[in-house]
Formats: sequence, structure tokens, C-alpha cells
Amino acid sequence: MLITRKSIPRRTFLRGAGAALALPMLDAMTPALAADKARQIRMAFVEVPNGIMMDKWTPAAEGDLQLSPVLEPLAQFRDRMLVLGGLDQKEAAALGFEIGGDHPRACSAWLTGAHARMTSGADLRAGISVDQVAAQEFGKYTQLASLEVGLESPEIVGACESAYGCAYYNTISWRNDTTPLPMENRPRAIFDRLFGDMATADPEMRLAIRQDDRSILDAVLDDVRRLRGKLGGADRGKIDQYLEAIRDVERRMQLAEKQADREIPQVESPAGAPEVFSEYYKLMADLMVLSWQTDMTRVMTFMMGHEMSGRAYPEVGFGDAHHPCTHHQGDSEKIEKTVKINTFHTKMLSYYLDKLRSTSDGDGSLLDHSMILYGAALSDANLHLYTDLPLLLVAGGVGGIKGGQHVRYPKRTPLTNLLLTMLDKANVPHEGRLGDSTKRLELPTA
Repeated sequence: MLITRKSIPRRTFLRGAGAALALPMLDAMTPALAADKARQIRMAFVEVPNGIMMDKWTPAAEGDLQLSPVLEPLAQFRDRMLVLGGLDQKEAAALGFEIGGDHPRACSAWLTGAHARMTSGADLRAGISVDQVAAQEFGKYTQLASLEVGLESPEIVGACESAYGCAYYNTISWRNDTTPLPMENRPRAIFDRLFGDMATADPEMRLAIRQDDRSILDAVLDDVRRLRGKLGGADRGKIDQYLEAIRDVERRMQLAEKQADREIPQVESPAGAPEVFSEYYKLMADLMVLSWQTDMTRVMTFMMGHEMSGRAYPEVGFGDAHHPCTHHQGDSEKIEKTVKINTFHTKMLSYYLDKLRSTSDGDGSLLDHSMILYGAALSDANLHLYTDLPLLLVAGGVGGIKGGQHVRYPKRTPLTNLLLTMLDKANVPHEGRLGDSTKRLELPTA
């Protein structure tokens, strides 16, 4: 076998008229016999709205992880999972003069550890969120510092709960104390951010490609042919898999956009997005996987729904809205429906994790080199509790973290202690506190 030190740059793009495609990690990007084969760590923060039924979420015992009914769809990832209990977000609690606002305060505090100022005006205030701390570091090396994704429209304005502005519950990501970052819910907008060469693209040409149902890949076909001729068999296979994934995402977006043109859009179904929730989720999840596969970004926040979300999930067998179900007041039928929604959400998470696991990344998969925090900003939504939050960390061995464990911490331990520890494990330098943090959290290690 002939070994050379020739390699192609990591930031190589396939270029064509109106398009620029970043490449996934290839063997040819690593010089032959290179000693350092470490892969970059990625971080994702996934929030579900309206709490989770804790008796169906919490494993029966500490230590070796026994999957609860809501966690059962994640069984194939058990050895990578840490279920964490006892962590609070006390900054979600109301001050004596504040009225209502439990939902917007909860999601604002979830990743910031900061108290949301009660206002429906422009004088918003919370704190920098952990994803943006990571983005300040990782953004030095990627085209996009971070990606904020949601499945409901961020365009609701005014006061959404009591005297709290909608901007609070439209996002879980804050660039700084006064700047909330909107969640992008349009698949086409995310696709264009990832694959559109915005600096040089001809808008008319891009529009013509879209209207003709042509793939963005058609614009870079010549570059693809030239590149494949320089690669070995394994890398050609990776390129083919990657391009097929892009083509599949485009096909699904085009179907959704045609559907939106034919039918009257529903309030909770943004134009250009599939109307069926699971199809919408999977399309967005695939875009997020592509953003990591191409190293366009290493940090993501994913808001599966607004706090107080009224989305219905007919796929699980009923048409009741989510938020009213969580205010069950002991009604067994509403409790059962809430559990079905919670379980449906973890089933969707399983799809995302499986896509990461099946996408190669150097000497492993994207899942091997990622930390993903999944959970809710409230525990018992019926009582609006912000204590003992439902939290799941999927770490894949990053930083020596040992999965397959249920760990409980002393009551009232700040969630931000975990967030600081995640920054450490991802090699993100951060001095001082994050919101209401008090110290780093000890995680089980192998």
C-alpha cells in the first residue's frame, strides 16, 4: 500500500452557481500517519415544552439504569445515557411582585440560570445561555457559530403570559443578557444557511433552481466529479452517502413547499414545513445532522415546542392540545394522553440519535463525538414546578463519561452546575459562574 502525506483541506467546498457545499470529514483530510486523530466535540441542547410526567420518566432506582416507560423508546442508546435527577432551575421561580409567567421564566432560565425580567416591552433581560458560551469558542473554527432550531413559529409578539413578552418563550438561546436568539422553524431557511453561497449567489438563479425542482447538487456536479477522482474508495462512499442525504432532504422540502401552496396553512404549521409532526421533526433532525457532518457548526439548540404549546399530536391517537393535557388536575385520561405525548417525543429523539450514530465521523460516528442534553424546563407542569427537572445526557463516552446510569444529586442542586461541567468536557474554557452555578458537577466516569 502506497502511503503519502497528501491531503485535502478540512474546509474544502464543492462550488457551483449559487451553491457552496461543505464536505463531511474524509480520510483524505487527515495526513497519512498523523498522530492526532481526535475529533471535535459537538454540543446540542434539546428542550421539550410543558414538563414531563415525572413518575413515568424517573427510573425506579439509582445506579444501573432501568428504563422508565417514557424512556423506553431510547433503549438502544441506554449505554450512552445518563438520567440525572435532583437538579433545579431556581431562577424560574417568581419574585414576590411578579404575576404568572411560570412558562416563559422556566424556558428563559433553562440554559442561562438567570431570572427573566417581567416585561412585555423591549427591555428584555435574562442572561447568556450555555450554548452561546460554547459558540464563542467553537465559532472560531466553523462557518456558523451556532444553529438555533425550533418547530413552532418565532414570530409571535406581544405579551404571551401575564406581563411577559413572547420573546421569552420563543427561544431557549440568549446571546447575552438582553439578546434572545430566535429559533428558526423553516427548513428551507436552514438549508440555505448551510448550503447557499450567500456571498456570491444569484438570487434569480437560486429561485429558478428551486422552482424547477432541481437539486442544489446539480450546480456542483462538475466539482463532485473532479473531487471523486482524487479520493479513495472509502471516501467516495462517504461522499455518495452525504450527497444522497442532501438530495433526500431537498426532496422532502420540495414536497412540503408544494403542499403548503395547495392548502391553507394552519397556525401551528409554518409554510414550507410538513404538516405531520413526525415528518417535520425528521426533516429538521436531518438538517441538524448535516450541519454537524459538514462541520458548519458544532453547537445547536433545538426547541421542540414553545412553552404553553397548544400543538396537537394526532399521530398518537387523539387531537387534544398538549398544554391543556398537562393541566390534568388528576384526571386519569389527561394524564394518559400527556404520557403518550412525552413518549412520542423520546421516540423522535431516538430517530435523531440513530441518524447521528449512523453518520461516520473519522474513527467513529457523530454520536461518538457529541454531548446532547435533552429535557424540560418544568418537571410537573400541572403545578408549574421547576425543581427536580427531567434531564437526560447522551454523551457517547465524551470526556470519559460513563453511560447507563441513573444519578441523583442533592436537592436544589443548580442545573447550571451540570452546564459548566459540559463545557469542561467539551474543552470550552469558561472562568467564573454561569448564571446561578455554584460549582462543577461530578459525573460518573468509566
